[in-house]
Amino acid sequence: MRYVSTRGGMPPRAFLEILLEGLAPDGGLAVPQSCPRFDRQALDRLRGLDYRALAFEVISPFVDDIPHGELRGMIDRTYTAAAFGSGDITPLSSLEAVEPGLRLLELSNGPTLAFKDVAMQWLGHLFEYALARRGETLNILGATSGDTGSAAEYAMRGKHGIRVFMLSPHGGMSPFQTAQMFSLTDPNIHNIAIRGVFDDCQDIVKAVGTDLAFKARWRIGTVNSINWARLLAQVVYYFKGYFAATRGNDEPVSFAVPSGNFGNIYAGHVARRMGLPIRRLMLATNENDVLDEFFRTGRYRPRGSAETRRTSSPSMDISKASNFERYVFDIAGADGARVAALWREVEAGRAFDLAGSPEFARVPDTGFVSGASSHADRLRTIREVHAATGRIVDTHTADGIKVARERREPGETVICLETAQPAKFEDTIVEALGLRPPRPQGFESIEQAPRRFEVMDADASAVKRYIETHAS
Repeated sequence: MRYVSTRGGMPPRAFLEILLEGLAPDGGLAVPQSCPRFDRQALDRLRGLDYRALAFEVISPFVDDIPHGELRGMIDRTYTAAAFGSGDITPLSSLEAVEPGLRLLELSNGPTLAFKDVAMQWLGHLFEYALARRGETLNILGATSGDTGSAAEYAMRGKHGIRVFMLSPHGGMSPFQTAQMFSLTDPNIHNIAIRGVFDDCQDIVKAVGTDLAFKARWRIGTVNSINWARLLAQVVYYFKGYFAATRGNDEPVSFAVPSGNFGNIYAGHVARRMGLPIRRLMLATNENDVLDEFFRTGRYRPRGSAETRRTSSPSMDISKASNFERYVFDIAGADGARVAALWREVEAGRAFDLAGSPEFARVPDTGFVSGASSHADRLRTIREVHAATGRIVDTHTADGIKVARERREPGETVICLETAQPAKFEDTIVEALGLRPPRPQGFESIEQAPRRFEVMDADASAVKRYIETHAS
């Protein structure tokens, strides 16, 4: 298995060679040259496996430069009942009382109460292994709109040879999310609050990542969803959810996925390409509906900072979806030159329009449909789910449920991906239900904990200077 860049400018490389790098040298994203595919017999074999064994079977075809025994050991150390609340790791529950055929895949039982833990906990072990094997250190630079930052920091805190520099929009996360990150005092964790929106943070990460001399000198890597290994770990729970929702491998299932940076749903796209019988992938956005606009019209128009809205599902307050480039590479027939030309438009602040193109004609074959949700929609969904089931869902999950109910066809089974526990978005839950969501043990007073962070302007040069001062 070898990896190339979505923009065509990187020679094929092995998994460990692209693991720590983030952006490819040409500014694109690493993608596998081919996608392994499971036939019916293979799916029958996978169906009875527990989460750890299933994760090994899904991940290992993409990784041929780590001995299988060591890869299996890292997976086994990651997916434990102690870390995720039960050996099931990602339990499936019913939302039939809300809508016939609706299910919920619970992804938020990890250390930071968000779906990002499922991948990030594995990345912590994987990065430590790769660095020890090379005898190197790594400075991780990331951007977060909420959950990625805390998941990364909790996975990397105390890890040998790793420092984390995490950018977040100043005042743009929920109080709980902010406290989760800024209360960490581990010396290898550095939080930087950027005066701006998430896209400003992401632009800085890209600017640093494309400064190849700086990146090499200071050994810069990333844990954002542009990291292929993180996406790979997320593919696993699509298989797990599918097997839990069906009795046999002739039953198609659809997934509804709240989407900001397009990583979570792109993992479902990979699972579908691997042969998992996914009928449709229902993408849900909030008021920042750039992706919904593309799937409806073919036009991709990232918004500027002034247009990006702050909403009650803040982890999706994104208008430049990094992983979307991987999807366009797929529908462009792996034409790196075509993708590079399209992203030159994006990087110049312009839109591109694929309506009427061969690329957009391939979208229906990939199973994607989309929808958007507003603040009023998510309040109503939270109320209706609670009234029907007694369950409280977070704001992003509510966006996914809203779109699933809107797009579901008669007889269709739809699995909604849960993204976080509702305690992380307490203010909106109180607005919707008039009650405070329960706090998991250990998080009762997290907002009162002392904090350590820096505030900076949206300036890549200032962030570089900070890294130079604090890097390992």
